[in-house]
Amino acid sequence: MKNVKVLYIGNNLFDKTGYPSTLTTLSELLQKEGVIVEKASSKLNLITRMLDMVHAILKHQKTTDVVLIDTYSTLNFFYAYLCSKLLRVFNKPYIPILHGGNLPERLNKSPKLSKSIFANAYINVAPSQYLAEIFKKEGFKTLCISNTLKIEDYKFINRKDLRPKLLYVRSFAKIYNPEMAVKVLFELKKDYPDATLCMVGPDRDGSLEGVKNLVDELNLKHSVQFTGVLTQEVWHKKSEEYDIFINTSNIDNMPVSIIEAMALGLPIVTTNVGGIKYLVKDTLNGFLVNPEDDIAMANAIKHLLKEGPGNITHIARADVEEFRWDIVKHKWNQLLTNV
Repeated sequence: MKNVKVLYIGNNLFDKTGYPSTLTTLSELLQKEGVIVEKASSKLNLITRMLDMVHAILKHQKTTDVVLIDTYSTLNFFYAYLCSKLLRVFNKPYIPILHGGNLPERLNKSPKLSKSIFANAYINVAPSQYLAEIFKKEGFKTLCISNTLKIEDYKFINRKDLRPKLLYVRSFAKIYNPEMAVKVLFELKKDYPDATLCMVGPDRDGSLEGVKNLVDELNLKHSVQFTGVLTQEVWHKKSEEYDIFINTSNIDNMPVSIIEAMALGLPIVTTNVGGIKYLVKDTLNGFLVNPEDDIAMANAIKHLLKEGPGNITHIARADVEEFRWDIVKHKWNQLLTNV
């Protein structure tokens, strides 16, 4: 990949949030392989961010070999559309990197815009087989390249005697159903009065208020902790205080937080939605329950507490070892050197 010149369009807000995005992690790893990477955008304001992305394309289009575009289903989808349209004016190859379990719905909701972005791409990169299969079915040329972890940064803790201490690490957003986490805690406390829940993440769409109201309504105020946004390093350290990781999404793709939790040795109990089934194998490296089923999730947690994790966390850690850069980089090398 040495001397390949890449412009990466996406979330470059690490200096402001303290949490590494896909752009942050992948850019750093590509640069270590000799790839020359320019990035946009680090602007917080939505309009300024869009203008900064356009400016970056105008500035670097002559010296760039290929453009990577982090592509989501919400507002960023329109960033991707405008950037891809401008890149086609300059006949510059671009590669959307697909994120978010709601992208299949976006394909149905915005078919013309979707075709404009994805059919004209050099190729589309999906971090999960789930999205890869859906995009291929729609006729879009797609390659599956997993997200990558600096696995050496993840301290594995072998939890043998589990306590009813739950950890949730996700944005407060309707699609992630954070209220279910509180309902699970409520059910769990019927058998484990000392059960607690820590919820880490920002309020994305106003859902946090509803979650806090539910906590008050169920009289769980002294059992739930809200930390807000934590840096990756801080929440990893925080995770050492907890024994079970829960994910309550109604829509999802391949959540990095679950991959990280598996690397850290936390037993996983998650809803079975989107691409999660490609990552978590029920009773083998974690537990899957139906979405919205707080009773089933509480029962899975009770099973873990009674029976212990067994080999689940060791299998999970071995599975996410496959996300190591020295494995994933070969696909990126083949892709970028052949554009």
